[in-house]
Amino acid sequence: MKPERNESSSRRDHALLRKTLLKLTATSRILSAALVVVVVLIWYDALNRLLAFGNGIDYAGNRIVGAEATALLQRYNPYFWGALVTLGSLLLAYLTWMVVRAILARARLRPVDPASFQQLADQLSGASLDVLLWAWQTRDEPLRVGDLMTTRDELAAGRAGRLHRAAEQLAILENARQRQ
Repeated sequence: MKPERNESSSRRDHALLRKTLLKLTATSRILSAALVVVVVLIWYDALNRLLAFGNGIDYAGNRIVGAEATALLQRYNPYFWGALVTLGSLLLAYLTWMVVRAILARARLRPVDPASFQQLADQLSGASLDVLLWAWQTRDEPLRVGDLMTTRDELAAGRAGRLHRAAEQLAILENARQRQ
């Protein structure tokens, strides 16, 4: 029966952390999503214009390079503009991804407001509080959103059980040390 109670409290704690994190990071997630949508819409318009420009180029008037070179340019023109659009898309996707990562990293560094922290501390189980204390490694700084994210991830990975086993082993070693 005891593991079921720990599992249900772990699920409740995980849900509570997820809800709190969603509330604390909602602004940066919305900003990131809006940025991606705006970039996609602008790039879609720009690539359509770029492809239309590429399709509109006529190399027939270019008599300097000769008829064979002109035919070659006409044949490979769509591939050139397609490659240019692909490279531009990859570059823009990479830059957008880097900006989104920076926005989310900045959100991880934001301190947790006192009201959210008090509510969270009142509702978390003892094992989850132990994991939160373990995740909050820089105690001279206020608790940050990133610490709550680490707590959530470590709870899902079974950190509470490992901390409990470590405490038991420490007690056994201390008892053995005292007997000697």
